[in-house]
This record gives sequence, C-alpha cells and structure tokens, in this order.
Amino acid sequence: MNRKTARGLGLYFAIFLIIMAAVFFFYDKPEDPVKEIPFSQMITELANENVKSVHMDQTKFQAVLKKGDTSVVSYSSTTLEADAVFQQYIMPQAEAGKLEVTSDEPKEPSWWLSMLPTFLILLVFIGVWIFFMNQTQGGGGKVMGFGKSRAQLHKQEDLKKVTFDDVAGLEEEKEELAEIVDFLRDPGKYMRMGARIPKGVLLVGPPGTGKTYISKATAGEAGVPFYSISGSDFVEMFVGVGASRVRDMFTEAKKNKPCIVFIDEIDAVGRKRGAGLGGGHDEREQTLNQLLVEMDGFGENEGIIVIAATNRPDVLDPALLRPGRFDRQVVIDVPDLKGREAIIKVHSRNKPLAKDVNVETLAKRTPGFTPADIENMLNEAAILTARNNMPSIDMDTIETAITKVIAGPEKKSRIISDKEKRLTAYHEAGHAVVATLLPGTDKVHQVTIIPRGRAGGFTMTLPEEDKSYITKGEMFDSIIHLLGGRVAEQLVLDDISTGASNDIERATNIARNMVTRYGMSDSIGPVNYSSEEEVFLGRDFSTKKNISEAVTSEIDHEIRRIIEDAYSKTVELLEANMDKLHAVAAGLIELETLDAEQFERLFNGEPLENLKAEEDARQSEKARQQEEVRRKARERAEREEQRKILQQNYGEKARPQDQEDI
Repeated sequence: MNRKTARGLGLYFAIFLIIMAAVFFFYDKPEDPVKEIPFSQMITELANENVKSVHMDQTKFQAVLKKGDTSVVSYSSTTLEADAVFQQYIMPQAEAGKLEVTSDEPKEPSWWLSMLPTFLILLVFIGVWIFFMNQTQGGGGKVMGFGKSRAQLHKQEDLKKVTFDDVAGLEEEKEELAEIVDFLRDPGKYMRMGARIPKGVLLVGPPGTGKTYISKATAGEAGVPFYSISGSDFVEMFVGVGASRVRDMFTEAKKNKPCIVFIDEIDAVGRKRGAGLGGGHDEREQTLNQLLVEMDGFGENEGIIVIAATNRPDVLDPALLRPGRFDRQVVIDVPDLKGREAIIKVHSRNKPLAKDVNVETLAKRTPGFTPADIENMLNEAAILTARNNMPSIDMDTIETAITKVIAGPEKKSRIISDKEKRLTAYHEAGHAVVATLLPGTDKVHQVTIIPRGRAGGFTMTLPEEDKSYITKGEMFDSIIHLLGGRVAEQLVLDDISTGASNDIERATNIARNMVTRYGMSDSIGPVNYSSEEEVFLGRDFSTKKNISEAVTSEIDHEIRRIIEDAYSKTVELLEANMDKLHAVAAGLIELETLDAEQFERLFNGEPLENLKAEEDARQSEKARQQEEVRRKARERAEREEQRKILQQNYGEKARPQDQEDI
C-alpha cells in the first residue's frame, strides 16, 4: 500500500469517527440514575401505597417511593403487563389523590438520526466505488485521472544498460539514429547550420527485427529522459480519454526536454481516418488528431523527438507520415548473412560454445531468421545442452534447435503405421529429389519423416546465398518442388493423400502472384490485378472491383495452366529418376532422418548398408559420450556431497588433508 492510498483510507476512517461521535453526542441520555427492581416488588410497592409518583412512557414505569429507598425505580414490561398494573393499582390511587401520575407523549426519532443508516450506506458505496476506480487507474491515483498519460519515464541507470554496442546487424540504421543522439547531445552544432532535427522517426519492419531494442539503445546513447508507451494505452472505453492522454504526455515531456518519446505499435492509434463504419464519434480518430497537432501544430515542441515502431506502415494515416511529423522512416528488415553472424556473436556471449561451432556456418544455416529467432534458437540450444548434462553447446545441438524453431519439437512417441511411414517417406523423397534435380532451387539440407508440429515430415532446403529478387524461372521451379511430394505418391503408390494440401496451397499462391502481381504471364501481360490496399470495414462496402469477369476467368485459366505445366514437368523428372526416388525413400524408412551428406550419397547411388553401419557407429559413440558425461556429473555430485559432510563435521574450514581426500 503506497502513501496516497493510506492517506485516502485514513480520511475515510476519520469521517466515520466524526459521524459516530456526533451520534453519541446528540443521543438522549437519562438525566437521573435508575434502579431496576423486580416486577413483584413493583406490584408490592403499589399495593402498599408506598409510591409517591409514577412517570409512564411506552416501555417502562419510573416511580419515586415514599418510604425507604428514595431513588427513582423503574420496571420495563410488556404492553399487557403495563396495562394490568395501570388498571388495578395506578388508576384507583390516582383518582383518590394518593398518587401523582405523569406521562410523555410518544417520541419520534429526529430526521437526521433516521437518515443516518441511509447516509452510512451511501458513504460505503462511494468509498467502494472510489477504491475500484483507483485500482482501475493503477492504484492510488486521482479518482478522475482517466486522462493522465500512462507513459513511463525510464531511469538513466537502466537505459545505460543497452547501447549501440549491444545492437548488431543494423549498422545503417544506427547511423540514422546516431544523428538524433548527436543533436540531443549538441543541438547548437546543427542550429548554426540552419538545420532542423527530425521531429519523429518511424521504425518499420517485421516482428522480431529489433525495433524496440534499437530505440532503447538510442535512449541509452543520448542520456536524456526516455518516455515509453504503447499505442493501445491511449484508447479507453471513455470518450476523449485518448486525446487527453496525448496532451498530458507531451505536457510532461516539455517539462523534461530534451527527451525522447517512444510509442510502440503506433498502428493501434494511427490508422487511416475515415475507414470506420458509420458517422458516430470515433475515439481513435480523435486521439490521432490530437497526436498530429502535438507533433506539428501551432505549439512548439522543440527538443521532443518521437520514435514510433510498427510492422503495419500500410495502414497508417498519410498525415502522420508527412515531413514535419515523422520525417524519417527507418526500415529494419530481416538481417542478411553478415548481420546474422554479428547477431549470433552478441547472443552467444554468455553461452559456452563448443569448438566445433562455427559462427559463419551457423549464419548460413539460418536464412530468414530475425534477431528474435536467433536468440530463441540459441536459448533452445542452451536448454537442450543443460537437459543432456553436456558441458558446452555443440553444433549438433544447435542444429536440433534450429529445426525445432522452424518446425516444432519432434514427436517420436507418435505411433505411425508402416503404410503411413512409407507414404511419408516417398512424399518427402519426392520433394528432395526434385529440388536436387532443378538448377534454380535451394540445396537440400535435411530430410526427415519424424512428425514435427502438424507436419508428418519435412524437407529443409537452404539457399547458398541471400537473395533480394526472384526470377520467373525460380518461381516456376519452386512450384515444381512443392508438387514433388504429390507426384511421388501418385507414381509409386498409385494413390494420393491429404499430405500435399499445404504444398498445393503454396504452389497456387505462387502462381497467382506470378499472374496478378508480378506480370509474369505471357497471355495476360505485365498488368497488376492484385489489390494492395488493406480491406477496411467501411471501405469494403463501397469498393468496386476494377477487373471484369472476362479478365477474372482468364486469370484463373492462366493460374491453372502454370500449375498443370509444373505438374507435367515434375512427372517427367521423377519418372526419369525413379531409382534415386526409391533409394532416398528406403533411406528415410530405415534411418528416419537424412542430413545433407547422407542424402547426397544415397542420391548418387551409394548402398544404404554403408550409411546404416555409419549411423549405428555414430549413435553408439554418441551414447558412449553421453554416458561419460553422466558419469562425470555423478562423480561431481558425490564429491560435492562429501565436501558438505566434511564441512558439517569439521566446521566451515575443512582440514587440508580432508580437502586432498576430496
């Protein structure tokens, strides 16, 4: 419980004490002390006419005795008892003048006392409502603090932990942001040249490429206050909250300028205006309008640099991307070979790598990996190494981790029939053989029929070099490669299965892009018929197709022609190389997994018996090494246990001879 919450609860408790004190103060107290007597004694005193006066009210008698005890006595009774005593004793003596009788009119409680329970219930309800509102707003805050910014101000000692030295593979991107850092450190150098520093920098790239990480490094290098907030933190269920939070965020930033404001996932609040359905108030648009005004409006925000990150730049509003707001767009893409090598070195700093691990080779085996994928892959390798009680991370473990990241963990416990195993073997062998026979496809790296994820098996191919473009012939060869599994099933098993559904889907998408997006069809020509614009709910109802029915039919016909031509080419390749297909499939049935060397040897006609003997020897050696590692681990555990026993027997410092014995 923080100080503000304790102070608020203390205020409510003080109010409660004041109310209770007022109730006790104004409550009617008896003026004279009374002495309670039994009912029988009361009747005896009245019968002996020893009562001087009686005061009656609705619940009790108060009598003053003539003799004996001169104090006031009272008796509380039921209504029937009081009526009987009154009729038999009090009334006759009063008529004879022997007894003075007085009574009070029935009292009604005061209005404020009758309203007190209602007031207390209302007070409790208000207190509970305030408590839950404070919890909703982060606890301990102001009750109506909905419009306060949720941007977090990070401490410099935390930001200094991440600098540009920790960011690998983004050299050009760091140069772009280094100018921002240099301006924040020495703004006069740029002002003397009449230069205006960019007000905003938009980091664009796929998920996991390091957009948030490089923004932290920028703040760490600049040494200025750093505010971070997510785009979704602006929008709430209350109207006007988003715009209010934007105003409050920039107000706080002005107090600490020069500073950096980082907005992660800005597409949550910066989507194109006018894309919604209906004409009602759009809270997201109002928030965006306020953000546009704060970044470049009539007010001055010199010294406040906004850095935003998104992986959906296509949905952002054009007014947000214009110069003067986000002046620069820094594209952070998937790293190339050199970048992956640098990233692997950074993420393997605190990991014990074996001598057989080559970082350059590892970078070549991870094409398309983002920095997040590489970090995850090395972490999986470290976990596997620790699970197997190995002293360091070797190359085989990293290979297993790469495959696990790409396709998921192995499911060796799944029971597969011989029929399904044979079908999967020929399916994957068809992919691998076709990929090797085609000159434009990537080299086969691994083939397996062990289920992983939702796949019954897979064929992994790796490119020899990074590619920025792909040709028409390479795309056609990719379709042939994808159809290799289906064709192998048809040729060998004289039947087809559902295992090729994903292959057919991917092949169809490639053919469709060739026709509609890249203009690679001879009959249709270099015309783009694909819709690049994102589909929004409001626009979808009013958008008209710009393709005629005749062109649509021609596109479908051309896609089918490309798939059929690729299918025919695949049949020709496999029919001419049936011996290679049978050899690879037999190897998969026997060994279940083939690496690049084993596959190439089977493809070139080497007998399977040689590979099986080598694999048995390799597995035996691997088991021997693992057993040796486990033996050493047991010995270390035994020595540690003996050391603890000696420490318990001889104190914290064991004797030298005891240590030698250990």
